[in-house]
Amino acid sequence: MSADPTQPEATTPPDQVARAALARAQDAARARGLRPGDKPRRVAGAASGAGPDARDPQPVAVTAARLVTELGWKPGLVEGDLRGRWPELVGSEIGEHCKPEGLQAGLLTLRASSTAWAANLTLLAPQLLRRLAEELGEGVVVEVKVLGPGGPGFGRGRRSVPGRGPRDTWG
Repeated sequence: MSADPTQPEATTPPDQVARAALARAQDAARARGLRPGDKPRRVAGAASGAGPDARDPQPVAVTAARLVTELGWKPGLVEGDLRGRWPELVGSEIGEHCKPEGLQAGLLTLRASSTAWAANLTLLAPQLLRRLAEELGEGVVVEVKVLGPGGPGFGRGRRSVPGRGPRDTWG
């Protein structure tokens, strides 16, 4: 039998194609253990009710707070907040004359611009602790250590000598 290009090709009627597809789908459902009239299966915990659950969108603040806690970033964020808001926390005059150098395990180390300011800040430490507790939270800063201004080092400058320099004659 030769194919005649002028004759239309015999095709399967659409209703037979639909019945065959339905029969294949029913066979596949039976193979999975599903029967006609069965209640739909629910995946445990997949149904959402009227109340909020863990799958609902969360506010950024909640997600960020959870991330900070899980990754242990809280001490670094508190120190960054302290450094960024320092003049606001202690006042502009004190903020001009001392800078925070570090915050570790509740010990805040400050560097004063002069020895007079270092002595003054040592006397103001209790007020500083109260103010920082109000702003940053209780127990974040428990002690203040005030350092005077750092002096010039011998290792830099135009006339520095490589090695120990002029102090190598002793002993």
